Amino acid sequence: MASRELQSRLKKELVIWLVTASKSGHPQAVPVWFLFHGDSFLIYSAPGVKERHVRENPNVELHLNTDEVGDVVVRISGKARITKSEPPPHKVPAYIRKYGDQIEGFGWTPEEYSRRYPHPIRVRQLRFH
Repeated sequence: MASRELQSRLKKELVIWLVTASKSGHPQAVPVWFLFHGDSFLIYSAPGVKERHVRENPNVELHLNTDEVGDVVVRISGKARITKSEPPPHKVPAYIRKYGDQIEGFGWTPEEYSRRYPHPIRVRQLRFH
């Protein structure tokens, strides 16, 4: 379980790096938007490599950016899966509160964002390093 300080940071940070790997082991690290729920992360994905990797290999890592000198390192391992039980992003009030300004900055509505990022990824079985 994450410390209170880390939980606070995970609620405030806008970007976390999601590291996925194909079934052959080829890794990919990409910055993603997320919600942290204490025991899991919710990430929405566009169709493509990220979604395909999660379907092929559920083992993922999540990394926050470090401080300026690299002293504060946050790494989290977990199991990811594409889930059909999550609502689309525009129906998740906490997600829209957190990312509404960024979505608007792209010139999109929350519904348009949901159309472009239709695949909810839930990361569970978290291990903080």
